[in-house]
Amino acid sequence: MKFLEIGIDKDHVHLLVQSVPTYSPKKIIQMIKSITAREIFSRKSEVKEKLWGGEFGSDGYYVGTVGKHANEQIITDYVKGQGKEEEYKKLHKSKQITLF
Repeated sequence: MKFLEIGIDKDHVHLLVQSVPTYSPKKIIQMIKSITAREIFSRKSEVKEKLWGGEFGSDGYYVGTVGKHANEQIITDYVKGQGKEEEYKKLHKSKQITLF
């Protein structure tokens, strides 16, 4: 899996992810959510204590795919445009973002 773009907003994240076709979009989302929550809880245990029920994130998500009839550049631009420009610039100062 490769994260091509990450856009952040006040209460959610937009991702443009490249993956092999053997993983369904649902499986990719489940992996990302699970690993993200586990990493945040292990690095900042106080986050879990403040969450009601200990759940990080909501059950919902939206998935759109880029394929033969979709334009990757349009989706890239959309993800880049999420949240405040300053937050986006801070996030992209680092060339490598490691979640796993």
